Amino acid sequence: MHKVIVIFGTRPEAIKLAPIILKLKTISNELSTIVCVTAQHREMLDQVLNIFEIEPDYDLNIMKDNQSLFDITVEGLRKLERVLKKEKPNIILVQGDTTTTFLASLAGYYLKIKIGHVEAGLRTKDKFNPFPEEMNRRLTDCLADLYFAPTKRAKENLLKEGVDENKIFITGNTVIDALLMVVEKQKNKEIQKMLEQKFCSNYRISFDNRKIILVTGHRRESFGKELENICLGLKKIAKNNYDIQIIYPVHLNPNVQKPVRKILSNIDNIHLIEPLDYFSFVWLMNKSYLILTDSGGIQEEAPSLGKPILVMRNKTERPEGIEAGTAKLVGTDSEKIYSETMRLLENKTLYEKMAKAINPYGDGKASDRITNILRNYLAHN
Repeated sequence: MHKVIVIFGTRPEAIKLAPIILKLKTISNELSTIVCVTAQHREMLDQVLNIFEIEPDYDLNIMKDNQSLFDITVEGLRKLERVLKKEKPNIILVQGDTTTTFLASLAGYYLKIKIGHVEAGLRTKDKFNPFPEEMNRRLTDCLADLYFAPTKRAKENLLKEGVDENKIFITGNTVIDALLMVVEKQKNKEIQKMLEQKFCSNYRISFDNRKIILVTGHRRESFGKELENICLGLKKIAKNNYDIQIIYPVHLNPNVQKPVRKILSNIDNIHLIEPLDYFSFVWLMNKSYLILTDSGGIQEEAPSLGKPILVMRNKTERPEGIEAGTAKLVGTDSEKIYSETMRLLENKTLYEKMAKAINPYGDGKASDRITNILRNYLAHN
């Protein structure tokens, strides 16, 4: 029987690979599926595994406090070597742009194992934005054998780089599959009540008639002055709009915690809360009026919920959302963040245009397509 090993290490990877893992498990009579996590992230990764009821076969547990890219790279590569030599899979399945993704691909290359890359082909063409994700993704695409491109644009990027068209498959993005699975569960009235009570009791957030602006900001390339500018923009929004609430789940990295808490603590209508599990975060996205983020995944998810997005980055590898009108790139300038947020708060027509734009990232069936492609590929190779 052919064997697929799915390797990931962070929350975003887990979210996007979970629907594929669950789908692969339904054809266990045809393919054997092994799940290996590096735990490049620990707590946030575990939350996703619990939501989708996925138990790893291997947990390399490499995370340590304030880890560097060197720590992740050395520890991850060494431990992955042992797993791959033991399991001898026919193909490694990875997703996205993390250091784990690149390491798993490099380890597979060293051992001459085929590599399938989910969400292949995203590019900014700036090797330091996002950092180190842009190069992780490009290097992974140099090593891959199957390319699951989420969009036509991603496929075009790969073709320009000389990838064989027969190895590229446009599938949509699996994050939409995961999102729709969670949204379906949250239609239950008891679950809705439980989640609202959780936010009220744990974070003292009341869901009254005030608009909610959901914020995420944690990118490595924004550490320092740019993250401070983001915070100053948020502070100005809050101070000039007492009829809104800003909810900001703050990443645990000290490089994020320190400036965010220094600038945004003790402002009545800003709630700085701990990172949320994915289930709670999807619910909060659904409750929000608009979203300010530097996340890649949220740029893909929010349009399916009808939520306009302001992207607090200087470049994005997901231009499809910008072109479709679901998102706007505002950078990290505090005044630009403030002014563009005010436009959406004050201009109902502009808001509705963004909210109703069609999501270019998928229909919720990407994991079905990828599973079928893997099945056919392994049957003939």
